[in-house]
Amino acid sequence: MSKFYVPVGLSNRHIHLSKKDVEALFGEGYELTRFKDLAQPGQYAAAEKVDMVGPKGTIKGVRVLGPVRKDTQIEISLADGFVLGVKPPVRDSGDIEGSPGVKIVGPKGEVTIDKGVIAAARHIHMHTSDAEAIGVSDRDLVKVKVEGKRGLIFENVLARVHEEFKLEFHVDIEEGNAAGIKNGQELEIIK
Repeated sequence: MSKFYVPVGLSNRHIHLSKKDVEALFGEGYELTRFKDLAQPGQYAAAEKVDMVGPKGTIKGVRVLGPVRKDTQIEISLADGFVLGVKPPVRDSGDIEGSPGVKIVGPKGEVTIDKGVIAAARHIHMHTSDAEAIGVSDRDLVKVKVEGKRGLIFENVLARVHEEFKLEFHVDIEEGNAAGIKNGQELEIIK
């Protein structure tokens, strides 16, 4: 039986902005500035940062990721939720209905969103050829095994399959630290 491995991509807090919110925060006609390409094709960390203000506290300097999206979405850890005073549900990207909102402050303005704050559910981006080799389909759940002193098995890892994706396991920084894993580390996928 073949073993299949996936590189880790730890995810720290970040924000995806709609075009409307980019302009409200940075100015009319503003375009995000590409700072660093991310592993997923077409995705990048922008040079821009914003502050998030919740009912209990503020987190400054949150990195914006590009390109712009249809809806603004903020991905934070559960601990960040305590700082802000919100309870982010663990959700797949894009599933923001019923999630809390916060105020977002940029250099030229601010917006208050009534939904969009989530703790991203762990998932694996897979190219269609990777999924075929592993024997999984889009939206299947798999497990990811971590060896070592802090070894564990991540359950309920969503396979996201697309011909433009690059193989990478996305897990938030809290979960990654709990398992003692690092960016680029290869972990075993268990079906």
